[in-house]
Amino acid sequence: MSNADALAPLPAPDRPDVAARLRDALLGASYTADGLLELLGAPAYAALSRSETVPALRATRGDTPLELLVRLFLLQQPVPHARVARILPVGDCLDSGWLTRAGADEVAATVDVRPYGGPAGEDWFIVSDLGCAVGGAGGIGSRAEGVVLGVGGASTTLAGLTVRTPVAAALDLGTGSGIQALHASRHATRVTATDVNPRALHITGLTLALSGVPVADLREGSLFEPVRQDERYDLIVSNPPFVISPGARLTYRDGGMGGDDLCRTLVQEAGERLTAGGFAQFLANWQHVEGEEWTDRLRSWVPRGCDAWIVQREVQDINQYAELWLRDAGDHRDDTAAYQARYDAWLDEFEARKVRAVGFGWITLRRSDAAEPSVVVEEWPHPVEQPLGETVRAHFERIDYLRAHDDAALLEASFTLAGEVVQEQVGLPGAEDPEHVVLRQNRGMRRATRVDTVAAGFAGVCDGTMSAGRILDAIAQLLAEDPVLLRDRTPAQIRLLVEQGFIEPVV
Repeated sequence: MSNADALAPLPAPDRPDVAARLRDALLGASYTADGLLELLGAPAYAALSRSETVPALRATRGDTPLELLVRLFLLQQPVPHARVARILPVGDCLDSGWLTRAGADEVAATVDVRPYGGPAGEDWFIVSDLGCAVGGAGGIGSRAEGVVLGVGGASTTLAGLTVRTPVAAALDLGTGSGIQALHASRHATRVTATDVNPRALHITGLTLALSGVPVADLREGSLFEPVRQDERYDLIVSNPPFVISPGARLTYRDGGMGGDDLCRTLVQEAGERLTAGGFAQFLANWQHVEGEEWTDRLRSWVPRGCDAWIVQREVQDINQYAELWLRDAGDHRDDTAAYQARYDAWLDEFEARKVRAVGFGWITLRRSDAAEPSVVVEEWPHPVEQPLGETVRAHFERIDYLRAHDDAALLEASFTLAGEVVQEQVGLPGAEDPEHVVLRQNRGMRRATRVDTVAAGFAGVCDGTMSAGRILDAIAQLLAEDPVLLRDRTPAQIRLLVEQGFIEPVV
């Protein structure tokens, strides 16, 4: 059986009337994200992300409309035709391919349909291939080349990171099941979604139609190939097939280029596709190569004319990385010899490229055309507070501010302490003075930064009523220090506090 044969036929893309009636029926039965959580309970709901369906099956043994729909569209269980006919327009769903007959008196779904709650309370539905709404492809051991996954951790991470200011044009590159296009539809006048996999574009159309969202401009092709040379976008988002693997066996995850070349190419080519001030935001993997600083590698990816903020969230050694993605594809279910051969092939690939580890994280570009672009590359594996879109936007706004203000201008400016910043003093018990002071954010990136007593005192006094220079003069008098020397050495700390969001300029 070929990979194409392994995938079920999809519902017809040209029946928006059926999608609308199906949507109404799903909503009427409370087949929503909130309804699903209430029915299953938190433990069974969480188990689905681990590919465990038994708790959900136990929670849906009744005969209510919602239980029938969960078994049908989420757990891939056949249900009696007569019972589901009371809930759904079964005839239309069979004719258009949303359902298929299973035996004499049952019907089954041809795709997964997972309820998905939008950020403003929207009731959306993510369509994916059978088995891919629960635990990803590894949940069913599917290794069909063109399989299209549903909602996963990477999808929701990128959606939470994305800057959500209103824009004229947005591009979802490598759309998959259409999750990013769905989000973009809320704040973009025009949404374009591309994918190298025509099945993904078909499913994206189904996702948008079933979610009651106008269908995007769907285009087939790799990377920026489907985009005309004269087209520019205010927002580009991509959760690309970033996995660094030998070969390109699985379209949804394997980029088909050597090493991390796909992510590098995507980032490097995005700059010229952005409007002035436009954002491009990606998830990516990158190689940690022997004899090379990973930060230098990523700096080299940033296109001309763009500021960048790159955050490494996780690093795995090559053994961990290979095991993760072999299990993702269900290869661990193969016989031992086949699994070991594939594992060996991954390690051969890494050895040939002198790769010792693989990093994962977020890349954000902002088209600024500044004479001296700001490129921040950092490691931050600590917990953050999603959504972070506003935090990302504010980061680049602060970069613009600092670029426009020299040290003299900073001392003339006024600042306020950001919300939910606390101070921690660290030292030996009973000591008269702390060894050092830490400022900590309880929102957004939840950063912590070590400061001296002057910077801590400065931040604590910032309420927008006095200039930075006047505050430093007052601190100098309290500490019996030379105010001129204090003014000379403190602007660097002020810049750090502004850049990291601990204090905010009054504008």
